[in-house]
Amino acid sequence: MTMRGWFQQMTTKLGSWLRAVAHRSRLEADMQEELQNHLEARTADLIRAGYAPEEAARRARIELGPALMHKEEMRASLGLRWFDELASDLRYATRMLRKSPGFTLIAVASLALAIGANTTIFTVAKQLLYARLDVPRPDELRLFRWVGDRNVLVHNLWGNWDNTDQGIDCSSFSYPVYLQLRAHNNVMQQIFAFKEDNMNATVAGTALRTEIAMVSGDFYHALEVTPQLGRTIQPLDDGAPGSGAVAVISDSLWTRAFNRSPAVLGQTITLNQFPVTIVGVNPRGFTGAQNVLTPADIFVPLSLITTIDQKGGPTPLLSDTSEWWVNVMGRLKPGVAEASTQAALNVELSAAVHSTMRPQAGETMPRLELADGSRGLHFMDERVKKPMYVLGVFTGLVLLLACANVANLLLARGAQRQREMSVRLALGAGRLRVLRQLLTESLLLAGMGGAGGLLLGFLGRDALPRLLTPPWEPNHVIMPFDWWAFAFTAAITLATGILFGMAPAWMASHTEVSSSLKESGQTATRRRKGFSGKMIVGFQVALSTLLVAGAALFLRSLWALNAVDVGFNADNLVLMQINAPEARYPAGKDVALFRDLEQRLAAVPGAEQVTLSSIALISGSGSNGGFVVEGEKPHPGKRKPELFNLVGNTFFSTMQIPIVGGRGFGAQDTASSLKVAIINEALARERFPGVSPIGKRFKLGGDTDPWHQIVGVVADTHYSKLRDQMPPQFYLPYVQQEQVGGMTFELRTRLSPGDILPSLQHVVQSADRDLPIVDLRTQRQQINAAMQIERTFAILTSSFGLLALALACVGIYGVMAYSVAQRTNEIGIRLALGAERGRVQRMILGESTMLSGAGVVVGICGALAMGRLVKSMLYGIRSNDPLTLVVSVALLLLVALLASWIPARRAAGVEPMQALRHE
Repeated sequence: MTMRGWFQQMTTKLGSWLRAVAHRSRLEADMQEELQNHLEARTADLIRAGYAPEEAARRARIELGPALMHKEEMRASLGLRWFDELASDLRYATRMLRKSPGFTLIAVASLALAIGANTTIFTVAKQLLYARLDVPRPDELRLFRWVGDRNVLVHNLWGNWDNTDQGIDCSSFSYPVYLQLRAHNNVMQQIFAFKEDNMNATVAGTALRTEIAMVSGDFYHALEVTPQLGRTIQPLDDGAPGSGAVAVISDSLWTRAFNRSPAVLGQTITLNQFPVTIVGVNPRGFTGAQNVLTPADIFVPLSLITTIDQKGGPTPLLSDTSEWWVNVMGRLKPGVAEASTQAALNVELSAAVHSTMRPQAGETMPRLELADGSRGLHFMDERVKKPMYVLGVFTGLVLLLACANVANLLLARGAQRQREMSVRLALGAGRLRVLRQLLTESLLLAGMGGAGGLLLGFLGRDALPRLLTPPWEPNHVIMPFDWWAFAFTAAITLATGILFGMAPAWMASHTEVSSSLKESGQTATRRRKGFSGKMIVGFQVALSTLLVAGAALFLRSLWALNAVDVGFNADNLVLMQINAPEARYPAGKDVALFRDLEQRLAAVPGAEQVTLSSIALISGSGSNGGFVVEGEKPHPGKRKPELFNLVGNTFFSTMQIPIVGGRGFGAQDTASSLKVAIINEALARERFPGVSPIGKRFKLGGDTDPWHQIVGVVADTHYSKLRDQMPPQFYLPYVQQEQVGGMTFELRTRLSPGDILPSLQHVVQSADRDLPIVDLRTQRQQINAAMQIERTFAILTSSFGLLALALACVGIYGVMAYSVAQRTNEIGIRLALGAERGRVQRMILGESTMLSGAGVVVGICGALAMGRLVKSMLYGIRSNDPLTLVVSVALLLLVALLASWIPARRAAGVEPMQALRHE
């Protein structure tokens, strides 16, 4: 049963119950009115017979006694007695909690924070790891993937693929292979194709860089998606290349750019300077077939790719058999086993590859596999799965800590209410009745905490995606707060109320009546109590130690990443990206565009130096190419590619990367001059050990490629990631390339991005009004984005650690304060017999320290075990780092001493005579 169906069923049942209660209430009211009328009539008769009014009323009640008894029996049969008792319990619980506002505030606040954290992590994790595409029956969708060994015949691919120990795992296919799979399909309902990419677009007069989904003509039909406005892309739109210049836009873009106006149909937008007409708007919540988090803004027919997004070479992608780039998905056919479907499609894949490619000797064929397509490509699963699980464990520990804290407070409060419970038991209340009353109070506390947690979860569900999104990127992640979040919050609220309320309620309901009533007179000889509370405090300290140690590990890991030397001066650098679409800027013209922009930007007020590169440093992106040194005898299967970057002539001076040998690029390096290159020290050590690389030549791999002469050596820098060592890499001047496509400009300036943006926009718009400035940010922001996950973990775990310290402090203070209050007579006797006040104070502090020490030992053992699980998420620090563990222990012990300091001073300040007269 779906969540919606379950909710509808529960709503129906609740409505039926409420109607039954209302009906029973009406019956009771009618019965009450009838009895009252009889009572008044009989009383009036007796008064007329000569009885005094009081006597008449008494005799009338006696005569109507059987009817009143029958009324109570009817009330019980109608189920209203249980309702009355529940209402009475709730009124009493509310009154008792209102009498202790401090206790109620602390309990509700701690529960709300813990439940809110769990609700937030649950909502985000469900969406990141388990949410499905918003289409009918997504469980029927299967994503086509293929696997191959290291000799597989597929060499040119772009999209989503992974290197494995066995070879390669990829979800990209060539378009001719897709056509053959679709044409010979007899085992699936339908097979469709799609590809998402970033493109320049001009929408409502505004140039922007946005996500474009290119889809086959049967895409919408196969997914069974109906637009909320207009029509979808049809098979006729996806006919001959460039035939269907139409587009369907997302609900988000319709809202942002067109204010949800129905007049959007028929309007024209441009994609890479190619005009398309809007014919429809997707339904809200539909993100496409690639992922469930962020929707593509514009959907166009796949045949338009040859016009708006040509990649891979001179051969059109729709006919190129060597480029594997398109994603393929299908819907299972009812009654056909998935294994049979996969086997049949694997045969078809082999036939399609043989008919479209020519395998060389030693090359192997790819093998098709069907993967779950209900989540699209789900390429982020492996990246976020472990962090989400770790955060889930942390929030679960925080919830346990909050439960332990409230349970401890309830135990102390229950001890103060023992006389009340004894009186109630002595007056005839059953132990089950007392247990129910106390559980009602616990559940009421949990309910208030759950309501607060639900509110915090609703407000905080978008906080985690914002923390994981770089500040210069728009956050379009869809994070719905659905009924699963309500159900989860309700479940943990109920479980929490029972968890922290059962033990205190059980102990209070099993109070010995006689001993409790007599205990006040035996204050001098009363035995010590509170062992259960101390056990709970020890548990709290253990959990707090675990959380604080985990937070310290992630904080030190972030500190280590911040201290990494990137190899260049990252201060006062502003970055922006410009992409030149091939439709308007074919080979050669894009290079001329970037040379013109480089010169114009150098004249912008506030720009001290300007350069550009094909890869922004520490951006997570990269390019590699062959590096065949002259004189080497390379083996075709053992050529090692090296990382490279296309840069401007002033790149090294602008980035302040030292040149340690030879020269940098200069004005003499032009498109017609000798092709040159610069390598870094790591590449020099690796490929030219013991000799100077200056003057050496290399090729990028192909026999027909030109020679590049090494003219300089520069210092090492980080390339793609901070976690990696500074890798070998080489640099080529972009002016000597035939085509570059897109480049990142680096401007050294003391102005902020916001201050210099108008000048940059003016320069770019004057060159081409359809060129958007993409990802304007500083280099420091770019580096911080590389540590986004580490920073998010440090923030969240530190917050959990601080909350754990606060709860541990409250727990220790509560137990020690209660212990001092219970032992007032004992402390008074000690002082009367000559004990020093300092010794009494040290006695209380010693008990607190021993209690905390035991919890710390257990917590450290848990922290060591946890460290092994998160080892791969740390950087520059061992999971069992002694300094981290020592600091965590010292912090917990310090908190324990501070929390018990006030009770210890209170104990030392007891006056003997007042203590002996206590109670």
